[in-house]
Amino acid sequence: MTMTIQSLLQERKYPFIITLSFLVLSFLLLLLISSSQSPFSSSTTTTTTTTFLSHSSPSSSSPTVTPPPPPLLHSLSQDLQSPDFSSFDSPGEETKKGDEDEKVMDLKWEACRGPGAVDYIPCLDNWKAIKALKSRRHMEHRERHCPRPSPRCLVPLPVGYRVPVRWPKSRDMIWFDNVPHPKLVEYKKDQNWVQKSGDYMVFPGGGTQFKDGVSKYITFIEKTLPIIKWGENIRVILDVGCGVASFGGHLLDRDVITMSFAPKDEHEAQIQFALERGIPATLSVIGTQKLSFPDNAYDLIHCARCRVHWDADGGKPLMELNRILRPGGFYIWSATPVYRNDERDQSVWKAMEALTKAICWEVIAKTVDVTGIGLVIYKKPVSSSCYEERSQNVPQMCNSETRNISWYSPLERCLPRLPHTVVWPPPWPERLIAVPNRLSTGSNAQELFATDTKHWSSLVSDIYMTRLGISWSNFRNVMDMNAHYGGFAAALVHQPLWVMNVIPVHQPDTLPIIFDRGLIGIYHDWCESLSTYPRTYDLLHSAFLFSNLSNRCDIVDVVVEMDRVLRPDGWVLIVDVKDMISKLGMIFRSLHWSVSVFEEKYLVGKKSFWRPNGGLVER
Repeated sequence: MTMTIQSLLQERKYPFIITLSFLVLSFLLLLLISSSQSPFSSSTTTTTTTTFLSHSSPSSSSPTVTPPPPPLLHSLSQDLQSPDFSSFDSPGEETKKGDEDEKVMDLKWEACRGPGAVDYIPCLDNWKAIKALKSRRHMEHRERHCPRPSPRCLVPLPVGYRVPVRWPKSRDMIWFDNVPHPKLVEYKKDQNWVQKSGDYMVFPGGGTQFKDGVSKYITFIEKTLPIIKWGENIRVILDVGCGVASFGGHLLDRDVITMSFAPKDEHEAQIQFALERGIPATLSVIGTQKLSFPDNAYDLIHCARCRVHWDADGGKPLMELNRILRPGGFYIWSATPVYRNDERDQSVWKAMEALTKAICWEVIAKTVDVTGIGLVIYKKPVSSSCYEERSQNVPQMCNSETRNISWYSPLERCLPRLPHTVVWPPPWPERLIAVPNRLSTGSNAQELFATDTKHWSSLVSDIYMTRLGISWSNFRNVMDMNAHYGGFAAALVHQPLWVMNVIPVHQPDTLPIIFDRGLIGIYHDWCESLSTYPRTYDLLHSAFLFSNLSNRCDIVDVVVEMDRVLRPDGWVLIVDVKDMISKLGMIFRSLHWSVSVFEEKYLVGKKSFWRPNGGLVER
């Protein structure tokens, strides 16, 4: 006969009831304690004493870098469980409050306002600071002028915005409504930069110097100088004044990764077009400050009618290219002074001839193709001996004993000393995993570098790709906000995406190693806005950035910047300490993002289309 609680009460068996209740409560308590244990619930941190390359290094030799230990991530476990995404909110839906995983920070959001709000770049659109400039002679108005404090408005969406066209189709066509700037269509209609076709902007592969198309132009370069082997000895390229980045876009087929850059100027939205197409690009200008790249970084630099006066201000612009060009690297200049004989062009050519001779650049090829377009190819020296043998010491050797990272650093009219020993990196793809030339020669440096590479390879393949529920097939433009040695990017090299590796200026300077590996990156201070357009990245990744950043600036401001550069339906993947993960989750939920936390260390977030008050603003 079944015994019920009611019958027990009727029979007044109170001692039995009390004993039974105690047993049930004890069982529930044991179950709760047991369920709180997990493979990632604790970790052991090993402290390793390591010498880093600081933001200053001896100028008389190539900087070397000792790799840090791998980020403090937990060891892999065979019984990892996939995270629960059932708590994801629909776009625009109110986020529930209560449980730890659903807490929302109490923040009031407003949309940015003004005629250019949808394309707002705080550090390049600070019109108050720009109007106060005493001079614009050296492109000061195109440089960074960050507002203080950082703005906290959310950039609205352009009317008709939709999920971008996927790669590789996006290389040749994008949605017009995503970047509705038609001026270049008319301005460059005779050069086939870009065309409007129905709902699309189409990129035929033309350019000012690409009369027969960019593919034939690339082949023409290789035939002009056969020692240039795309995707083998030439892997990392800088394209100056890149237009819509068709040169870099078509070189991707040849295993070449090109950093395309141009200023935000009257060539409306050219970098925005490039990034919407899925081509690596950044906003920058050669004005009064150094570019945010390390010394001796690029295998080859290209300029096709890039409208830079290389001999201006005593040759500072060309000496900046000399700084970032790898010893033995090539500079390709395709411009009218190379092949026209009128007085103005010949005056420019003579000035360029004198300047390149003074900095010991050797002309190794000069030619004109069947369309009448010409180019010249220079080679940078591999040692400082030529500098010492010049009849005149102009420009002088840089006399500073240290080389600082190029962040708000003024351009110099001098030549940095070259490394005592110059070794060209191994051919791609061996270069990616080879020991970088500028790695420290310390006793455990190579071992630590190999461990770091293996660590990221395992983490990406065993957790990131399979355990976090992330749609990797939708990603094209990826940013690693705290890239260390580019291990995250290296682990993704076989995916149809590219990674912008960012080295925060308050962290050890490891960007030279990233370039030595055949990857690209920039310096940046995450307490400021990035020099890129809104809605330009599909995924933002960081490993232990925020816990080190919180003592320098407000994390809310960094999240606002992440929201600005991330596309709707884009993702964030953040690894950090538990308290920081919790704080970030609350901020992201206040933006109506979908958020899931995995094992208290991995935050996965997905941006929605939500904007304050609808957020759709006419341009």
